Amino acid sequence: MIRLLLLALVVVGTPARADVAVERISFDRARDGVVVRVQTSERVRAYSVDQSEGQLELVLYRAELAPALERPEARGPVRSYEVGDDGDRVVFAFDADPGYNVRAYPDLDSDDLLLSFSRTPRPRRQSWGGGVASPVRRVDPAPPTTSAGPIPGGERQPVDGTENWSLDTIVLDAGHGGRDAGGVGVNGVTDRDVAFAVVNLLGPMIERELGVRVVYTREADVFVGVRERGRIANREGGKLFISVHGNAAANASAYGTETFFLAPRGQGNAREVMERENGVIEMESDPSLYADFYDEGDILASLAMSAYQEESQLLARLIEDEFVDAGRRSRGVKQDNFAVLWAASMPAVLVEVGFVTNPEEARYLASEAGQLETARAIFEAVRAYKQTYERGLSSAQAD
Repeated sequence: MIRLLLLALVVVGTPARADVAVERISFDRARDGVVVRVQTSERVRAYSVDQSEGQLELVLYRAELAPALERPEARGPVRSYEVGDDGDRVVFAFDADPGYNVRAYPDLDSDDLLLSFSRTPRPRRQSWGGGVASPVRRVDPAPPTTSAGPIPGGERQPVDGTENWSLDTIVLDAGHGGRDAGGVGVNGVTDRDVAFAVVNLLGPMIERELGVRVVYTREADVFVGVRERGRIANREGGKLFISVHGNAAANASAYGTETFFLAPRGQGNAREVMERENGVIEMESDPSLYADFYDEGDILASLAMSAYQEESQLLARLIEDEFVDAGRRSRGVKQDNFAVLWAASMPAVLVEVGFVTNPEEARYLASEAGQLETARAIFEAVRAYKQTYERGLSSAQAD
């Protein structure tokens, strides 16, 4: 069975405590297959699935088998299965008839996790919750133009009245990269590597479970300019932009998550984070390109800050709520003038997933389970945002 490489940093530490007990497994017939229900004592915060022809492996992280686990015989297209403990993980191995596709999703009415074996075609991805991101969709670096000439700033495209407003493309931006490591913490854990690992787990979740196309601003440990990240998002028709970062502070005790959306100016910690994240501009070949960004009277910046502010704030709040539900400490939703958000003409947020300069949080963010839990929290917020967005879209179309 193929095991996909999860992009986790190796950090020596004590094994994570099991938070969830797997109590029962059941098989329910479906219209064109079967649904496997994994009944758990609490909602699973992180899981991964690896599927190849007729074979499927499900891994639940921070989980253990209950002593009285109920294991019925396999049914339907599932020929057989095995389940066992592996440290702080529970591993399922299913052998199924060829031609069946699998979708994993949490039950809405309980803490159970469901696996649907169906002949219904699924999106192209063969994994979710883990795996390597698909290549970044390349774009022409030339500035976009209209019949009236270049668009000011070289980023924003004209609004077309026939534009498809469905949330069909999400752009994921792994912060920093290459010569820009961002914050560097204990045991060599970096902002750059944590962000890349989380994005490469989050992307397949979105593609597989929501059926939404994902575009990545970088596919490897390379440096990508701030303006180019926004250019990729705009030209690829992004409807949502999520920039992921690891936080840093001089105080090693600082910890927790925080999510930002665009605004002219911030205060306190928000301002400090903004100045650090915007500092990457000085590494670019021509920092003068951002002169209009620093002019807070610039009309483009003002429009960018107001056009999608409500949607961006909603997504930021949903993300922080999911972090809280996952047991993380939230430092709240904040706003400031981030260059990478300004460059993307769509609802956009910057997520600081935790402090690499905090020894305990750095170990968590460098672990397989921690990265999956972080990606899963952001994913659940995206799912909720998509549902809210599409309800509003349906109402507008009805009117």
